[in-house]
Amino acid sequence: MVRPLATLLVSKGAVPVLRRELIQRVAAANLHLRASDVEKVVRTVFEEIVAAMARGDRVELRGIGAFTVRTRRGRPGRNPKSGAEVAVPEKRFPHFRPGKPMHERPNGGG
Repeated sequence: MVRPLATLLVSKGAVPVLRRELIQRVAAANLHLRASDVEKVVRTVFEEIVAAMARGDRVELRGIGAFTVRTRRGRPGRNPKSGAEVAVPEKRFPHFRPGKPMHERPNGGG
């Protein structure tokens, strides 16, 4: 049985989980899978998330959260050194909104 991704992503403390650590955790939790296969799956999932966001699509992982692309409108800005006004172009940036189980988990819920 493959364990849910949400249970594997939870790390104690504020230390981020590196990709190789995630691969090791998934492989350790699923001994019937080869480590090279787990690595391919994790890499493919991340590549697909990035590709979907590059297209402007929304990616939702149930129980974890949703990745979206937000747009920040262009605006006038100032050069801090010279004080001259410059145009700041429109920018797109990734945004993550945690799902309810992930949002509640740090406070003892879920």
